[in-house]
Formats: sequence, structure tokens, C-alpha cells
Amino acid sequence: MTAHVLPGMLLNTQPNIEAPDDFYQELVDLHRDLSAQQSALVNAKLILLLANHVGDPAILREAMRAARQDIAPVEADETRRPSSGDLG
Repeated sequence: MTAHVLPGMLLNTQPNIEAPDDFYQELVDLHRDLSAQQSALVNAKLILLLANHVGDPAILREAMRAARQDIAPVEADETRRPSSGDLG
């Protein structure tokens, strides 16, 4: 990840986690034995908990921009047809 050090930026993107390998392993373990849907839910809950802890909307907006940077949107799949489950 590129460091964001422009004037007025508040987001610290420099390495700042003690024992980052241990943290990464705990993060991997958090998702062990979960379905993709459960894993996404855990990620969403973790994001909201950490966002509440940070609290500063300016920092949170910077983090969202940094997370989305260099991620191209998915193009619409024009060949997808609604399945019977999509009809309500």
C-alpha cells in the first residue's frame, strides 16, 4: 500500500501494528470454518467496530478512498438472465 502523506491528510498508512504477522494470523483464524457469506459479515462487523473506534469522519473518508484506490468497478454482465429466485 502506498503511504498517504499529503498535507492535510490524517490517515496513517505507515506500518503501525506490533507483531503484524501475529495479527495477520489472527485475522485468518477469525475466518476459519466460515462460509463466504459469514466471512463477509464478519468483515463488515469488524469494519464498523473499527470505524466507531476511530470516530473521525475525515479519517474514515480517507481510509475509504485509500481502500478503493486502484480497484476497478465490475462491468455489468449483460448476459445474465434473472433466475426464478430473482423474481420475488
